[in-house]
Amino acid sequence: MEEEFFEMLAQKHFLLIYLLIINVVTFFMMWYDKYEAKTGGWRISEKALFGFAIAGGSVGGILGMNMFRHKTQKLYFKFGFPIILIAQIILLIYMFNMGAIN
Repeated sequence: MEEEFFEMLAQKHFLLIYLLIINVVTFFMMWYDKYEAKTGGWRISEKALFGFAIAGGSVGGILGMNMFRHKTQKLYFKFGFPIILIAQIILLIYMFNMGAIN
């Protein structure tokens, strides 16, 4: 079953849909965490935010961080999310060149 999931992700259209969804979710997680920070409510952990960025939501995290001015003073977010994005771009280029993504 795990093999089938990764084969499905290897297809471009499934990969694009996955990336769209994970980035939208990460973007709204940044909004929600900012909202809760202002109102004193339940917060999303920084580990969860980084986890979603690593899972492919780095663009949504960067957009949310800048749009909502959230976590912009924390250097590990300010530089961490872009470093994750660069690593993901390099990985995608490598996967395309190796034929892992059809």
